[in-house]
Amino acid sequence: MKIIAKDRGGKEHTLEGRDGWSVMEILRDGGLDIAAECGGACACATCHVYVTDGWYDKLPAPSEAEIDMLDMALAVEPNSRLSCQVICSAETDGIVVTVAPE
Repeated sequence: MKIIAKDRGGKEHTLEGRDGWSVMEILRDGGLDIAAECGGACACATCHVYVTDGWYDKLPAPSEAEIDMLDMALAVEPNSRLSCQVICSAETDGIVVTVAPE
């Protein structure tokens, strides 16, 4: 399964997702500049991404904890998600995300 990720400079990266892994883990392991300070515990917003190209509505709705963390993030948009809360699966094959500004 593929993840198409745009870094903060606008460069597009195609990364290989792993079933059951979070998008955050794939971005981090793929060398993108994503802090992921809490390690995926939904306790910070340093893995903030924009889910683009119609993918936002295909994902499960964010949890209350994720919404609370996004309330503290910078440059939040209607398509903002924490990449630690988006799990790779057959349903997310081809997902497009953009790493949000720090």
